[in-house]
Amino acid sequence: MARVLLINGGSEGHINPTLGVVQELIRRGEEVVYFVAEQFRDRVEPTGAKVITFDEGKFLEAFLAGGRTPWARVGGLLRTADIVIPSVLEQTKGERFDYIIHDSMFGCGRLLAQILDLPAINSCTSFAFQQNSFDRLQDRLSHHFPADVNERAQQEYHQLVSTMEAKYNVQIGSAYEVFCNPAPMTIVYTSKRFQPDGESFDETYKFVGPSIVPRTQGQFDFSAMDTEHLIYISLGTVFNQAVDFYKLCFAAFAETKYTVILSVGRQTQIAELEDIPANFIVRDYVPQLEVLQRAKLFITHGGMNSTSEGLYYGVPLIVFPQSADQPVVARRVAEIGAGTHLKQEGLTAGELREAAERVLMDASIRKVCVELGDSFRAAGGYHRAVEEIFAYKRSLGMK
Repeated sequence: MARVLLINGGSEGHINPTLGVVQELIRRGEEVVYFVAEQFRDRVEPTGAKVITFDEGKFLEAFLAGGRTPWARVGGLLRTADIVIPSVLEQTKGERFDYIIHDSMFGCGRLLAQILDLPAINSCTSFAFQQNSFDRLQDRLSHHFPADVNERAQQEYHQLVSTMEAKYNVQIGSAYEVFCNPAPMTIVYTSKRFQPDGESFDETYKFVGPSIVPRTQGQFDFSAMDTEHLIYISLGTVFNQAVDFYKLCFAAFAETKYTVILSVGRQTQIAELEDIPANFIVRDYVPQLEVLQRAKLFITHGGMNSTSEGLYYGVPLIVFPQSADQPVVARRVAEIGAGTHLKQEGLTAGELREAAERVLMDASIRKVCVELGDSFRAAGGYHRAVEEIFAYKRSLGMK
């Protein structure tokens, strides 16, 4: 049995894929200490892991302090070191760990691996980046900001690097290391088929597919529902205050042959939606995996988890990206032919309905979605992730 330190942030999309991995590690005899934002304690503890936490408010304040430019975002991740590192060291003082699994973005994983002198595994819950593709993206995004703003943010970043290297006795080689936390092995929760340029990654990247774990929250009665023309709409759990968009969906699909399940999340009051069409079922929460097994179309924000779950069950997608990596995911969905992506601005109800019908009727889109689902299942999910972790341990002489 080995002891594992798992470092993560405060985002559902980064936490959910790890839960099955943690459960399987523990089932196979590992002891896991999981560092995560306090608000996710109840999500992680049922896995059997020991949970230690940090203050997400302070973390976000540090992350956002530098501004919105690409260099400021990298600098923001470095600023979180003063929240994460002392908290981890204090709460694990005197404890021994055999290896560390850290999130690819949040939690200063690469720095903690150096400080604790532990073999490291990177947990990548979105698309993986290599150094050259990250540098190109950083450069492209920088063009959206004035040159003097970029230069100032870059100078602040380099000052932060010097400060953190001296303070924690670590080495920081590049912005890529800060943002992507590369490690000797990286678990990527998608398939090589869906990963952009998937064949360009070497064997240190393990594409294990989505980590799909059955969720037991909530009951939903499908017995009296017509699922032959079922459309599912959800903008996720974070950026889902979208009353105008939900009303647009009402206008697009009311009095049609479609049954529409709309999940509005906890930030929108259903009463705000006023008159709900008879063919709509609107809830704060629905069991997404169960719905997707019956849906014929998924209208989504394009979060990596939701996108993966839809494609896992072969469901075509219309993606309305909101933030973070969602525009990248939306472009990939369209590029690979698994659906389309649209902008909310200026969209009419008629255009939304036409786009839905076009996707629903396109046999080539359905074929691609089924093939992607096959590739996801073949990749192995959290069982494969744990097999790769154990193989990595053996390569280091660990039992």
